[in-house]
Amino acid sequence: MARLDSLLQMAARARASDLHLAVGEPPLLRQFGRLKKFQGEPLTPEATKKLVYGILSDVQRKIVEQKLQLDFSYDLKDVGRFRGNLVTGSKGLSATFRIIPTRIPGLDELGLPDVVRRFCTFHQGLILVTGAAGQGKSTTLAAMIDLINSTRPVHILTIEDPIEFVHPIKKGLVNQRQVGMHTRSFGNALRAALREDPDVIMVGELRDRESVSLATTAAETGHLVMATLSTSSGPKTISRLVDSFPSEEQNQIRMMVADSLRAVITQMLVPNVDSSGRVLATEILIGTVPLANLIRTEKMHQIPSVMQTGRALGMCSMDDSLQQLLKAGKITRETARSHALKKELFG
Repeated sequence: MARLDSLLQMAARARASDLHLAVGEPPLLRQFGRLKKFQGEPLTPEATKKLVYGILSDVQRKIVEQKLQLDFSYDLKDVGRFRGNLVTGSKGLSATFRIIPTRIPGLDELGLPDVVRRFCTFHQGLILVTGAAGQGKSTTLAAMIDLINSTRPVHILTIEDPIEFVHPIKKGLVNQRQVGMHTRSFGNALRAALREDPDVIMVGELRDRESVSLATTAAETGHLVMATLSTSSGPKTISRLVDSFPSEEQNQIRMMVADSLRAVITQMLVPNVDSSGRVLATEILIGTVPLANLIRTEKMHQIPSVMQTGRALGMCSMDDSLQQLLKAGKITRETARSHALKKELFG
């Protein structure tokens, strides 16, 4: 077995989320949110390149040489699947491998609230899963897609960079497309998607104005669109969507978002009570008539009030979620306070 395969295997066994290869350091794991170094000598530029190039195809090596970076996926038999990212820096090539579980977890297993299961019954609109990097957004999307695939006879189209979880055909039909391999860009794939008779479109990430516009249009025209965005709350997510457009177009996109937004799930993984793992805290914002009115009239500062009055519908602030985890004995008060927006709630 190649040395990189051995490192990936050890990372998977250690329940790490990521493996890092960086020049001047030994290999590092991110385990339960913290970096941990392997024992061994620091990697040289030559050693790092040799490790990584050993698993790349000739085409992928040419892309690295031309573009100085690469996103790709890698399968290791009997171990798992990995999302790789290569970049060239001042010290040479570095790599990060995100470990993707071989089995798609269920919503309950992830610790998501029951209302998320209801979101998977929607037939149209825009559902966004948001949060910082490494907070489990892709895993949540995969679990939602798997639930739809298991319960509804629909055509599901995914657009990813790269493909992470592989979805077998169950009750639905799933077609997965990878940017760079099966399509040139998210925008290209989204434009084509509307001609492919999908019921559900999953977009790995809304990266730019074009993908936001096309995804929102698809949601308005009768499709259920699910995507991720790197934002830290529901209100900030809406602002990010609108602010990605020039000022003269913002009123139009604001109206589109108001009409199409069904839910925003914001995620944060926090250390559990004995620091042996992490648990999921979630903010849930649901598309309602009052929320749509606030979006149209640019009253984002009033959204927290809508969330408070919408608790019976399943809405929940991040602080509410942290309080629930604390009450259930899953996290410590110190952890809750350090991650809370209103720290005074936790003494």
